[in-house]
Amino acid sequence: MNWTRAVIAVVSAGALWPAGAAAADDGRGGRDVRDGRSGVHLLLNGAFDNRPGGLVDIDVQGVRGRGEVTVSSPVFGRSVRLTPYEHRAPEAARGHHARPAIAMAVRPGSYPLTVRAGGHVVAEDRVEVGPARRPRFTVTSPGEVMRPGEQLWMAYDDLFPGETGTAFEARSPAFPAPVRLAHDPKSADWNNPRLFSGGLALPAAVKDGTYKVTLTGPGGRVLDEKPLTVRAARPGDRDYLGRAHGPAFFDTAVSSGPSLARTRHKVAVGGTVNVLWRDGAPDPGEEGRIVATSPAFERPVLLRRDESKAGDGDAPRYYGPARIRKGLGAGSYPVLVVSHHGRVRKISRLLVTEAASVRAPVSASASPLVVGTVAAGAAGILTLTGVALAKSRRP
Repeated sequence: MNWTRAVIAVVSAGALWPAGAAAADDGRGGRDVRDGRSGVHLLLNGAFDNRPGGLVDIDVQGVRGRGEVTVSSPVFGRSVRLTPYEHRAPEAARGHHARPAIAMAVRPGSYPLTVRAGGHVVAEDRVEVGPARRPRFTVTSPGEVMRPGEQLWMAYDDLFPGETGTAFEARSPAFPAPVRLAHDPKSADWNNPRLFSGGLALPAAVKDGTYKVTLTGPGGRVLDEKPLTVRAARPGDRDYLGRAHGPAFFDTAVSSGPSLARTRHKVAVGGTVNVLWRDGAPDPGEEGRIVATSPAFERPVLLRRDESKAGDGDAPRYYGPARIRKGLGAGSYPVLVVSHHGRVRKISRLLVTEAASVRAPVSASASPLVVGTVAAGAAGILTLTGVALAKSRRP
């Protein structure tokens, strides 16, 4: 963990400025009028929990003047010059910054740190240094179980005298490929210049079991090995949140929708029906792989998440269109959805009916006039027939 300590050092204005100076450029083209005393703000990030080789972030604000600002301490072995910078925010203020490394040979203890500006001491603090630690490879916490599809991060802490290398690799039968561990100076552990990290999303199809993760260094030399336990969540586990419902079906017509889905549904041979699945929390990595299968379908159907506004406030729902095979006999067919890495299997029945009979169409070559005349003639015949039948029934 990185710790920050701030020290306000108040010094005589005469130590930084010629005698009688009472004002200075405030960095914004104005003047900063002081009452004869000037404050220097020292931010020491890494004052505690340091190790030999670790970085200490030093930020000094409030130094008035353009002279050289340096910091010295027995932990650095030499005087370090701070680099000036200037904030461009409205509250502009000049500052000086450096991030020197503690020498590898420094022994545990508490050491003084002194900041000088223009040859004068403007701030002082102390740096605490702990003992060096042997290199450590971390995969998971002791007893931790990873889930298929979950993100795994690994780290190699190589901050120890004599260690070398710029990148390392982690290999495992649970990984689709080796994972490179590299140093990121912008990470939360910026103060460790020899912390190497990397990660991957475990394959969603990885089987339950304990796998060996091997760390290799330059030349493929094996440096360490750690166990990795992978097991999908099961009912009763604290992180098992599966509340799956379905499969259900609804028409593809515009007037239909997921809210009208039913677990028993009729569809004609050669027709299309939407398959719906609801799940409160799919396993990590499973979303995007939920599939419905049936002997009545032309092919398995990938069920995609409903991202429409109509799905808000509902349990996450997934659906996709299934085409019914042509030439299929009428009957009841099972539709299966498997989720939560095989632990949830649900079946619904889909009633397939014969294709609707098709009436003989009117020839496309017939003109509207002919069609209208035929229709009118038929209506006239029916009317005359009715009149004749009525007359024949009279006494």
